[in-house]
Amino acid sequence: MYSNNIIAIVGRPNVGKSTLFNRLIENKQAIMDDESGVTRDRHYGHGQWTHYFFSVVDTGGYVVGSEDIFEEKIREQVAQALDEADVVLFMVDVHTGLTGLDQDFAKILRQVKKPVIVVANKADTPDKMMEYAEFYALGFDQVIPISSASGSGTGELLDEVIKYFPDKGVENPDEGIPRISIMGRPNAGKSSFLNTILGTERSIVTDIAGTTRDTIHTRYKLFGKDFLISDTAGIRRKSRVKEDIEFYSVLRAIRNMESSDVAIIIIDAARGFESQDMNLVTLAHKYKKGIVLMVNKWDLIEKETNTARDFENSIREQLGQLSYIPIIFSSVLTKQRIFQVIEKAVEVYENLSKKVPTSELNDKLLPIIERNPPPSVRGKYIKIKYVTQLPTKTPTFAFFCNFPNHLKVQYTRFLEARIREFFDFSGVPIKIFFRKK
Repeated sequence: MYSNNIIAIVGRPNVGKSTLFNRLIENKQAIMDDESGVTRDRHYGHGQWTHYFFSVVDTGGYVVGSEDIFEEKIREQVAQALDEADVVLFMVDVHTGLTGLDQDFAKILRQVKKPVIVVANKADTPDKMMEYAEFYALGFDQVIPISSASGSGTGELLDEVIKYFPDKGVENPDEGIPRISIMGRPNAGKSSFLNTILGTERSIVTDIAGTTRDTIHTRYKLFGKDFLISDTAGIRRKSRVKEDIEFYSVLRAIRNMESSDVAIIIIDAARGFESQDMNLVTLAHKYKKGIVLMVNKWDLIEKETNTARDFENSIREQLGQLSYIPIIFSSVLTKQRIFQVIEKAVEVYENLSKKVPTSELNDKLLPIIERNPPPSVRGKYIKIKYVTQLPTKTPTFAFFCNFPNHLKVQYTRFLEARIREFFDFSGVPIKIFFRKK
């Protein structure tokens, strides 16, 4: 699924796993905070060292017997990360010293039969550098003191890590892979949707709003296509965002949308299409992303003859000029039409990069334009002579005419509607320019 060199970072809470993760991938991807349990799911990044390429897996803090309802789920995520790894970095904290939880976790790691390097973090002063030796009591051959905050010792750590790699790995295994982001309000069913289509617990799912804090990326294969699917933190109104951690989660979810190709925006059928859903659609349109609307929890709605039609019409009315977006009624719980959502996202991605031959554009559109010409302005007749698609990432069309500045918004919408009518650009924003012939 990823490059064949995988490093898993594990350990109890607050030893600095996410800080080391961000340093190894040279990017602030994981959220860091002094609050225990910030990282709950495992997530991935890519790094390199002396011409070796690798993937890094960050995991939640391993605990037993706490009151945290996520404890068991985090342990499952850690176990899956250990299963995938080529090398395990077992992080401990020089400041707090050897703890009973470290010793308990060491017993588990000894059963894994993978290379384990003990990383004694927070060794940021000469005195602390001398204290790392006590961690040899955990029973592993290698203990390396580092400071993940300053980067001290990470070079020596990576020198040891790469000795366990079977080969140099792939520079960027995700290069050129279409990216789909799953967006929506808290509790709309984003993580459940991802877990159901993957057939595994990739993201932790609970009924508590705000469970997913970091953006979780997963490589996925379906319909003969390879994709990166990202589950993001639920986005709520600014006035509802109280915790610092949640603020950064939302920021990262929006940044993830910016770097994706297609956004699947999940709507809670029981709540209807709310203003925050519309804000997400507007944002995705602004960033020129492909969009699919997934109405989840459709199984909870009492049905009459035209329930779906009326619900869809209501959404399209609110969408206004953005009614080019496909809407699919589904239920993650009953698995109703969930794969159709992915299939539609694949189709929308292909529409994003669709190129219509110039001859075909002119053959279809010019006769329509001749029958329905733009209105004249101050006695000047506007003649559109030629249309072509420009070589841009988003479908963009240039219409060449004698008075490009005199065309009105209404006529631009008329042309967009005709393009969509003749050539399927479902789910994709279209840009139209007028140029002097």
